[in-house]
Amino acid sequence: MKIGSVVIDCINFDKMLAFWQEALHYVTREPAGNGWAILRDPDGRNTNVSLNQVQPSEKLVGRNWLHFDLYTNDQKGEVERLLKIGATRHPQIYEPDEDFIVLEDPDGNLFCVVDTSKH
Repeated sequence: MKIGSVVIDCINFDKMLAFWQEALHYVTREPAGNGWAILRDPDGRNTNVSLNQVQPSEKLVGRNWLHFDLYTNDQKGEVERLLKIGATRHPQIYEPDEDFIVLEDPDGNLFCVVDTSKH
């Protein structure tokens, strides 16, 4: 398993997208849409940075605005392993085609385990 992306929740999506593309000289992996973009190193050497648009009303106490997306071809096995070492499942409603599972670390910080075998 590896860190595939660091995800930044943001309110000003377009400004954040322009800023991080310029700051890192990254390009979008695919066209940005629905408040979501994955920025990648054009040389493929560094970790992706993803942007996730949230509504201002979602800014809650205790919310982490950055989280890891952990990429794996063995999502089920890695989720089981992470639960055994102290992670917990975050209550989440998933769409049928979602490729991620949201977990919490021992301090309650969210992170996603993404099934890369679906890509």
